[in-house]
Amino acid sequence: MATRNEVDRGDGAAPATAAQSGRGRALAIGAVVGAALLWSSSYAVTKEILAEVGPLTIGAVRFTLAALLLAVLTGVLARRRSVERPNPRQRRMMWVSGLLGITAYFILENVGVELSTASDASLIVASYPLMTMLLEVVLFRVRVPLLRVGAVAMAMAGVYLVVRNGADVGGDQRWAGDMLLLLGGVVWAVYNIVAKRSGSGQDPLSSTYHQMTAGAAGFVLASLLEVSEWSVPSLASSAMLVYLAVGCSIGGFLLYNYGLKALKPSVAVNILNLVPAFGVLGAVVINGETVQLAQLAGGAVIVAGVTLGLVDRR
Repeated sequence: MATRNEVDRGDGAAPATAAQSGRGRALAIGAVVGAALLWSSSYAVTKEILAEVGPLTIGAVRFTLAALLLAVLTGVLARRRSVERPNPRQRRMMWVSGLLGITAYFILENVGVELSTASDASLIVASYPLMTMLLEVVLFRVRVPLLRVGAVAMAMAGVYLVVRNGADVGGDQRWAGDMLLLLGGVVWAVYNIVAKRSGSGQDPLSSTYHQMTAGAAGFVLASLLEVSEWSVPSLASSAMLVYLAVGCSIGGFLLYNYGLKALKPSVAVNILNLVPAFGVLGAVVINGETVQLAQLAGGAVIVAGVTLGLVDRR
């Protein structure tokens, strides 16, 4: 039986709808790739700031500034267009996702990077897609295609090639730092699932604002543990803190939340395997490191794995 669209319009409406769906998916993928590009620089930048500012204080300053800027941006846009406000239940879930994906995760990441190395952090991040997939399977009995499992494995192999020639000095507490980074992967997996459910039908800016506000509040409380170490950072460190707030926090989370609306959490997290590949470029620019042929080959494998993971066989 012909559908209503086919009866009323014989002008290719169905293909147009399919094309719009394809463009929407492409935009979502591009948004997550953009987030990966911004977040890839955060390891090197954070490592530089840690010489002057404690890991909890970095998070407090970064996310408080980001929350204030988002409050202004949200207020301005709310006057220009009608935005559906989240109901109380959605707000609570957004706050929970903010405490998970911002406060808890970045405490683990910042402290983990301080104790370990940036190369270890990049390698461990590659295990996050696997953690997210396992969580989806356990909680929601999601069937993960074998093709996507292979794609994640390929991307992880590429990450290993990229970072194996990285810094190999992490101090006596390197093992503890790696364990914190692995725990961060579990927290990030839970965040992805909660954020996707809480942001359903919501504007990405609104979701990001509520997450950022809750995350900043949690970090301010945590930073009180470092109050005895507080001091005025240098101009360079202050500029890097602003970059973390505006670029990595606001820009990264806005792009990621936009992409997460149209993609499965495991797919979105798999794209984040591009972070260590982009991180090599950041290491060259920020830290003056050289790139070896094996790292370039690893970057190509990562791109291939991420691309394979995006294949939708429906």
